[in-house]
Amino acid sequence: MAGPHPLFDLSGKVALITGGSRGLGREMALAFADAGADVIVSSRKADACEAVVKEIEAKGRRAAAIPAHAAKWDEMDTLAEAAWNTFGRLDILVANAGMGPLVPSHEVSEALFDSVVGLNFKGPFRLMANIAHRMSQPDANDGEGGTILATSSIASLRPTPQVVPYAGAKAALNAMVTSMAHEYGPKVRINAIAAGPFLTDIAKAWTEEARETTDSAAGRPGRPEEIVTSALFLASPASSFVTGTVIRCDGGC
Repeated sequence: MAGPHPLFDLSGKVALITGGSRGLGREMALAFADAGADVIVSSRKADACEAVVKEIEAKGRRAAAIPAHAAKWDEMDTLAEAAWNTFGRLDILVANAGMGPLVPSHEVSEALFDSVVGLNFKGPFRLMANIAHRMSQPDANDGEGGTILATSSIASLRPTPQVVPYAGAKAALNAMVTSMAHEYGPKVRINAIAAGPFLTDIAKAWTEEARETTDSAAGRPGRPEEIVTSALFLASPASSFVTGTVIRCDGGC
């Protein structure tokens, strides 16, 4: 088989993906491995991370599992250090872990609010700041810097009822992406994908109609593998002049 197009070639690169054991994170992890990257998979469940590691290793790439709770400040500190030391460099970070429960605003508890904001904003902030600072150092990654990608949501751009904490946290994530791109550039490029509805595990709780149709130009939810081209674009040299922005992958919501 032919290798990846040179613009999308990740050979020699090391990627860390949070929420990498399932859904969009798993699709990105496998795609990055196909493009030549070694991949570190992180999520709360060690066995789920190890399962994806085995899939990546079967492709002939190096892989490692580092379990961590992506909403915990101290665990993001530990993850940043451990990930960098695993293969001696870290070229790509995908801050992908997140959740967005559908709850009427007046029924949102303080604990749920803190949990949603923690996973979708506080944790990514701490991890991205740690990694961006290290990538921006003159000797990092052979002087090449790095790239960071955050998984945002169309809810941050087109808020809908009953997802207020989630939409707010993802909107904050979008603002953070632009701010950090200026703070740590030009060595580090930082972008986000505003993902629309995708048929990941969360879709099991949807109605049958919601799993088949959406109020969008595409008229349907996305298949998990359809996130791959957007992620590869932002993680690779193909997007060398793209930073501080949010790209929509939402079927035209």
